Amino acid sequence: MDANSTTINRFKAQVNKFSGILSQGLSKTKKKFFREMLYGIQASKDVKLSEISRSLQEPIKLIKTENRLSRNLDDTDFSDFINAEILRLGARHITHDMIIAIDPGDINKPYAKVMEHLCDLYDGDKKTASRGYHLCQVTAANLEHNKIVPLHCELYSTAKGQVENNTSKLKEIITKVASVIGTNGIWAIDREGDNKHIIKHFIDNELTFVTRLKANRFLHFGGNINRQVAAERLFNHSGKKYHSRIVRIHDGKELAQTITYSTVTVSLPEYADKWLQAVIVEGWGEIPTVLITNKQIDVSNPLTIWKVVECYLTRWKCDECYRYIKQSYNTEDIRVRSYNSLRNMIAFVNAITYFTSIYMGVNLKLKIMVEKIFILSKRFFGIPNFFNYAMADGIYNLLKRTSTGIGKILIDKPPQDFQLSIFPFY
Repeated sequence: MDANSTTINRFKAQVNKFSGILSQGLSKTKKKFFREMLYGIQASKDVKLSEISRSLQEPIKLIKTENRLSRNLDDTDFSDFINAEILRLGARHITHDMIIAIDPGDINKPYAKVMEHLCDLYDGDKKTASRGYHLCQVTAANLEHNKIVPLHCELYSTAKGQVENNTSKLKEIITKVASVIGTNGIWAIDREGDNKHIIKHFIDNELTFVTRLKANRFLHFGGNINRQVAAERLFNHSGKKYHSRIVRIHDGKELAQTITYSTVTVSLPEYADKWLQAVIVEGWGEIPTVLITNKQIDVSNPLTIWKVVECYLTRWKCDECYRYIKQSYNTEDIRVRSYNSLRNMIAFVNAITYFTSIYMGVNLKLKIMVEKIFILSKRFFGIPNFFNYAMADGIYNLLKRTSTGIGKILIDKPPQDFQLSIFPFY
């Protein structure tokens, strides 16, 4: 018997349990489908239906399995259903000082011709126009960077007849998440958040936020609406300047760097009566980085000013979650044509992210199983800070050793004289 057979069976049991939570209220057929997708994506480390079908190892023709999965994936858009359940589960882990990072992105399909509702995109990597779909992920993280909580991930299109525009969709997602977690957390967004409608949406809903401004953004400053300056020159008009020494990793080497930061009261020309705090950081690039926030800070205390910078830096950690779903499960290579299937597949990947990082990652009863999965990830230098990569590799290597799919789950039976317990024995 394989030394990992117990771990394999326990992992399958946890997938079965989690899929039952996620699919509660659905039909028996859909419950089975959810279980197969959650297992198959992790066992194959891929979102292609052919690879998922192979990992299920059913005693029927592969095309029959693939057709069944394709049919179930396409017939109903249950991405909102999945995201709502993940948000409900994740909300209990959100504390007042956690960072809620909202990260707009995309999936590029430049050569696709017949995929449903393809829309125009801007490929930031190649800096060219492209075709594909928009993505928006909301992830929470603590300032210690040791806890990542996926809350929402949605694929959408701005093609005719679908979402009106990115701004309206971002506002909708912010409202949806805030309706569950309330005013907990500090929302953080990159330059996509330099949008008067999004900033007003945060303020009107009494949500604390930190967003980075574009360099050419003009602001009133110093409490005087008759004075304006571009964000890139705001550093010259700020108050007392403080210094901090940080260490960053570049090409695998640690580099010490001194940065200077300060603050000034500002407002947007569109909402001149809404005074905010701008934190200006110099030393990261050729021009200063300007962050604005409605978070209450003591301008005479450098620690409270630096905490705004920490909030923005934590957003970078949440970006790692975005890269994780693309790299670990090959989502850029998604090969389904229907819009429903695309949205559902991304929702499943988000559910898997929650499963590995929170459902298993913070469960002490599953600690031994998680440690074995880490060992199977075969990391040369230990477990990385963002351990989901190691989890994905370890689960893949673990499930390669099984000769059956998720259809048969062998759970160790308790002894005959066992005592009833509120805790599951697996």
